[in-house]
Formats: sequence, structure tokens, C-alpha cells
Amino acid sequence: MVGEYIESYVPARLDRMPWGRWHWLIVGALGATWILDGLEVTLAGSLGGILTHRETLGLTDAQVGASATFYLAGAVLGALLFGYGTDRLGRKKLFFITVAVYLAATALTAFSWSFASYAFFRALTGAGIGGEYAAINSAIDELIPARVRGRVDLMINGSYWVGAAMGSGATIILLNPHYLPIWLGWRLAFGIGATLGLVVIFFRRWIPESPRWLLIHGRPAEAERILDDVERSVAAHALLPHDAPPTRVRTRTHTPWRQIWNTIVHEHRRRSLLGFVLMLTQAFFYNAIFFTYGLVLMRFYDVPAQNVGGYLLPFALGNVLGPIVLGHLFDTVGRRKMITTTYAIAGLLLAATGWLFHAGMLTAQTQTIAWMIIFFVASAAASSAYLTVSEIFPLEIRALAIAIFYAFGTLAGGVGAPILFGWIIGTGSRTALLAGYLVGAALMVFGAVVEAFIGVDAERKPLEHVATPLSCKL
Repeated sequence: MVGEYIESYVPARLDRMPWGRWHWLIVGALGATWILDGLEVTLAGSLGGILTHRETLGLTDAQVGASATFYLAGAVLGALLFGYGTDRLGRKKLFFITVAVYLAATALTAFSWSFASYAFFRALTGAGIGGEYAAINSAIDELIPARVRGRVDLMINGSYWVGAAMGSGATIILLNPHYLPIWLGWRLAFGIGATLGLVVIFFRRWIPESPRWLLIHGRPAEAERILDDVERSVAAHALLPHDAPPTRVRTRTHTPWRQIWNTIVHEHRRRSLLGFVLMLTQAFFYNAIFFTYGLVLMRFYDVPAQNVGGYLLPFALGNVLGPIVLGHLFDTVGRRKMITTTYAIAGLLLAATGWLFHAGMLTAQTQTIAWMIIFFVASAAASSAYLTVSEIFPLEIRALAIAIFYAFGTLAGGVGAPILFGWIIGTGSRTALLAGYLVGAALMVFGAVVEAFIGVDAERKPLEHVATPLSCKL
């Protein structure tokens, strides 16, 4: 059926469907991946201090920051490669490929013997996780009803911090020399991450291929069968109104690169600018602080390396609660107002905390509380960046668009941040670290201004109305 015009109610049926058990399974299955990602990154962040010890890898502060940069660089390359594959081969197929890359790389990290090997394995791990961003955010938007798409997207992305809390809790035991020798504990930490990855594979069985993707790729019968099964489970047969418009598309196997370029660079250039700015600013903000928070606690507050993980628990709690408490406002108050507000508040709070830090008015405990408050807001802001780039571009290039803006935003705003802040912390200068925090704060405020002017009001609207599929224009 490739190349033929078809009309289908598949998008309308997905958006009109009442919330049911099937949706909770989707949330659980997709959220499990972000929990795993949070666990993985937290382990690396908490281990940063331990890996500087002679009994482990003997890394310098700069090398700890550099290893985070290698992870992010791998995530960038993985996002681009697997993002294109997600649009070309389907969401479901890439789910299993990316998690397999993650599992293998994390297991290998546990056997690192030098900075070079550790950095290489971290880059491979990042490639697997980077591929997840495109596949999962595409699936969220294409499977979840429009009326609750914003809050669900934010909550799933926010579940990352459940894994962060788990990781920080695990390090309290794994990095305690009273329980395990230092040379062994950090290796077991990565081994646990790989083992838990098997749980994700189990959950993935419940996620079907996106019916919207199947429709575009000439498999409408398969899309209809998936929806028939889901509707039977939630008794939703009579919910589609008679005046619901069908979606008319011309089926295709792939989208030509020329059309991808024209869509992103020309037709939707304002949206491209918006996506790039939101991803860049939140990437710098998050990666600068999160990948080096352990070093800050150790160097400026004399927190023992094995206790660093405990300080992440309240930090992670703020990040989890933010999207849960604020998420529904992105569907009711609206995308533009909430994204603008959360970006601006997060930036101003970081500037204020940086000033208190520079003035020597904070302790390890109050510094952690300050971060908890900041990231209660910033977590919702960062998640909204992924929500934005996943819903403002046409279905045919959705995953690749997510990958592109994640990749370039992270390259420009995130890859250098851990190295920069690792070097600043290594100097022991509070003034230099304040300057770095002020840069991060200014970038978030800039993101708020851009959103206020060119943001897209996508709340409660079908994806096909937010961005008309390219196939509808042929």
C-alpha cells in the first residue's frame, strides 16, 4: 500500500480514548527506562569522587568531568543514529536495540582499567541512552491522548529521578568501606545497572508499535488491530463522535533527506530555533550542576566521598515532585506560560543560590536543600523541552527531530559543561564557580524569553493539528 492515499480514524481514536489500564502499562514501561537512565547517571555522578582514589582508577577532577562529557558525546551520536532509525524502522524495534547497547556498555564499564577504557565504555553507554530519548518521547506523544499528553510526558521524563534516588541510596552501601572494599564497590554499582536493564526488556513487551507510525508506513490494518484490542480493554467503542474528521495521508517507506532538511531549516525554522534554545539552555543548566555536585560537596563542604550519594536523595526528590505537581498545569494553563515561567524561575533561583554559596552562607545541608528547591522547578522545565521538540514537528520526522535538537542542544550547552565545572571546582575558587552558576542562570532566563515570544500553544491539541504530517500535504 506504499504510495497510496488512505483515510483513517486512528489518530482520532487514540486521542478520544479514555484513560485505562493499557495507558498505565505504557507509562510504567516507558518510565522504567528513565528510572534506569537516572540510576545509571547517578551512579556515575556519585562515583566521581571515589574514582579519584588511588585504589580505584585514580582519576583527576578534570578527568571525572571529562568522563561525563564522553558519556554525553556518546548520547549525542546515539541519538542521531538511533533517532533516524526510529523514524525509518519503527519505535518498537529501536526500543530493543538501544537497551541492548546500554546493557552491554554498562556491564563493560564495571571492568574498566584506566581513564581511557572508562571514558570509552561511558560513551557507549551514552549512545544507548541517547537513542532512548528519540524512541521513547515519540512513543509517549503518539500513544497518549492529547488532553493529558503534557502531564504524562513530564511525569515519565521526571521518573528519571526515581532512578537517581535508587542510585544514590545504593552508593551509600556500595561505597561504604565497612561493607565492601573501595576497589570492588564501584564495579558492583555498574554491574547492578546492567542487571536492572534486563527489567526494562521485560517491560518493553507491553508497548505496541505506534499506530500513527504504522498508518504512515502503509500498515493501517495492523494499526486498526492494535486499537481494536485496546478499545476492547477500556470499553471505548462508542466514544468516537460521528463528526470526528479522518486523517488522510499518503503512505511511505521513509522521508527523503531533502524534505527533512526543508522541514526543519525552512518550513519550521522558528520552531527549530525554539527547540534548539530550550534544549541547549536546560542541558547546560542540568549537566553543569548534576555531573559535578559530588565534587562541590567534597571540595567545598568536606563531605566524605562515600557519603555523597546520601545528599542526592532530597535533590532527587525535588526533581521527581516537580513534574508530578506542576505537570497538569502544562495541559491547563498552557505550554507557553508554564515553560516560560519554569525556565525563568529556575534561572533566578540558581543565581540566588550561587550568591549565597559565594558568600559562604550555605552548609552541605542547606546547599542540598537549595538544589532541591531549584530542581523542583527546573525538572519540569527540562522535561518540557523534550515535550516541545517531540510534538511541534511532523510525525514522519518526529524521532529524528528529537534526536537533532537533543544532540545539538547537548553539544552546544551540555558536553562542555562538566569539563568546565570540573576544572573550576578543581581550582577551589568560589568566585569562579559563582560565575559558572550565573552563566547557567542567564541561559535559563534567555530560554524563558525565547519561549514567551515564539512558543507553540500545543496543549490539548491532536498532534496532527500541532504539526500537519508531511504525508498529508502530498
